[in-house]
Amino acid sequence: MAGPALAALALPLACLLLGTDYALGQATLVATYAIAGLGVVLIVGQAGQIVLGQGALVALGAYAEALLAAVGWPPLLSLPVAVALGACGGAIASLPARRLGGLYFGMSTLAFALVVEEVLTRWSGLTQGAAGMLVPAFGGGGWRAQTPLAQFLVSLVALALAWMACRRLLRSRLGRAWRAIREDEAAAAACGIDLARTKSAAFILGGGVSAFGGAFYAHWIGFISPEQFGLMLSFELLMLVFLGGVGRLSGALWGALVIVAVPQLIAVARDALPGEGVGSAGLETALFGAVIVALVLWRLRGEKRRGGSLR
Repeated sequence: MAGPALAALALPLACLLLGTDYALGQATLVATYAIAGLGVVLIVGQAGQIVLGQGALVALGAYAEALLAAVGWPPLLSLPVAVALGACGGAIASLPARRLGGLYFGMSTLAFALVVEEVLTRWSGLTQGAAGMLVPAFGGGGWRAQTPLAQFLVSLVALALAWMACRRLLRSRLGRAWRAIREDEAAAAACGIDLARTKSAAFILGGGVSAFGGAFYAHWIGFISPEQFGLMLSFELLMLVFLGGVGRLSGALWGALVIVAVPQLIAVARDALPGEGVGSAGLETALFGAVIVALVLWRLRGEKRRGGSLR
């Protein structure tokens, strides 16, 4: 419980330093990224599969939610459809796993992400293409989550639901099969585990969870376009779980905190520093890269002391 306790203490401090509305908005994005990251934890951390196109599954959930919300569907109906579409995308992305493995399979998921982005761009009659589309505020029945506090509370509830569902999966027989495949595929197959079906289940369920996060992302941003869900988002989600701990559900939350909050803190610190060099182009990216390297080295040192691994 130390992690949630520290996060609960950090939020009031952020509200004090950055302003309540701004801090709540960033906390909402952290929770949303964490939901999407949970899907990567299931696929990479538990099933041990390489995935380089998770952003495409987030995009499927976001566009499904945006299109259904635009025609008046309430969240209780639109969210399950968004999750189902993400799960179908995960099933399609997992098909090459029957013949490919390792890095080759990871490259196939990268190709899947490129195909999804291209379809979203070209199918302008439905998605409005590169021009993007507006997304109405989350809510139904006359109520809308339009304030930062309301959005934060909704995202917190969504994260709790996704967390409990993933936790239940990890404790199930399927979760144990994923970990067996992660450790040794040959031994898992010798124990009677169907490798193809179990891997596909990881992608289906992981895709559904990430699409669930994508649905809320569309509402909080209020505008979506295909380039928002390109390869950069996929790499961010992969980096997110590795920074936080790919084998733990809590890794998605801590990684999301780094990915979302650290760039904002760097921008605030840069504005507070005197001198001409602080406004130079690329400085924030360089500082963010330095922070990421420092965090990785710190984690490696801590794991070596405990005699464990980055999982």
